[in-house]
Amino acid sequence: MSQHPAGAAEHGHDHDDHENHGSLKAYVIGFILSIVLTVIPLLIVFETSMNKTGVIVTIITMAVIQLIVQLFFFMHIREGEGPKYNVMALILGLFIVVVIVGGSVWIMSFNSVVQ
Repeated sequence: MSQHPAGAAEHGHDHDDHENHGSLKAYVIGFILSIVLTVIPLLIVFETSMNKTGVIVTIITMAVIQLIVQLFFFMHIREGEGPKYNVMALILGLFIVVVIVGGSVWIMSFNSVVQ
């Protein structure tokens, strides 16, 4: 008697596919990149005489790069042959975040004009 659920072999689901979830090397590289991308803005905030706009742009840039690192190294966004529901959910989530953050910044800037 097979230990695989009924229909698993028909759909190409095999327990040997666990190797596709990432290697130790990929996880270590992702972890090191995440640490570096966290330390860079911290050092810039504490140790630089850069103007406020430059600091904010640097922090946002490092955050976006770290988002991409997290998606590719830990969440395996590029892997899989099935429907890309996770990518569609990610796009929806990013849209919601942009609307919330953009709306909050807009409201806060309008509030400073009123007062």
